[in-house]
Amino acid sequence: MTPATDPATTPPADPHEKAEYAYRDDDGGVSQSHHRDLLGPVKRRLSAAGARTVLDVGCGSGSFARSLTAMGFEVYGCDTSTSGIAIAQKYAPGRFCLGSAYDDITALFAARPRFDAIVAAEVVEHLFAPRDFVARARDALVPGGILILTTPYHGYLKNLALAVSGKMDAHFSALWDGGHIKFWSKETLSALLREQHFHTITFEGAGRLPLLWKAMVMTARAPG
Repeated sequence: MTPATDPATTPPADPHEKAEYAYRDDDGGVSQSHHRDLLGPVKRRLSAAGARTVLDVGCGSGSFARSLTAMGFEVYGCDTSTSGIAIAQKYAPGRFCLGSAYDDITALFAARPRFDAIVAAEVVEHLFAPRDFVARARDALVPGGILILTTPYHGYLKNLALAVSGKMDAHFSALWDGGHIKFWSKETLSALLREQHFHTITFEGAGRLPLLWKAMVMTARAPG
């Protein structure tokens, strides 16, 4: 499932919200996930942790969640896009709801307030207040549960390659309404997780060549 349009051009009234994406239902197949490079690393992390119940925060139309479900996990999701949630509910009724990364997750999923794992794929770079989200996620995990965050990778060699190739402006574009507002490194994302008392933080690159990765996958364990 891919967004049918660019994000709305009108700035959101609430600074905690990003412009909504509109989704279309292509075929519901797991092959349509536009985060395909992330599936392998995320599955490995979930399996290694022995996770069964998983919450996909910022699930969009549920394509990534359906991919994880096909791998054997019990997946739920939330997103602020009404069109996305409508599609997700079509394929897994009762598993998805409208909600933002800042909402009380335990209230959104009152029947199942705690999860073995929470995944937020390419979400944290859109957030004005990422500390609020990470705190909410911590409170919605079982003791010792895992939080998996993926975000575009940034490191010295990749940034240098962008500058030399003349692609820096396109990559860090300020003209994408509802787009990326924070650009994370391994160090800054690790610091954010440690602030909220997560530990055992691990890193994995995803997509392209080493040190030129498209994304990074950070996993951290909640207290308890």
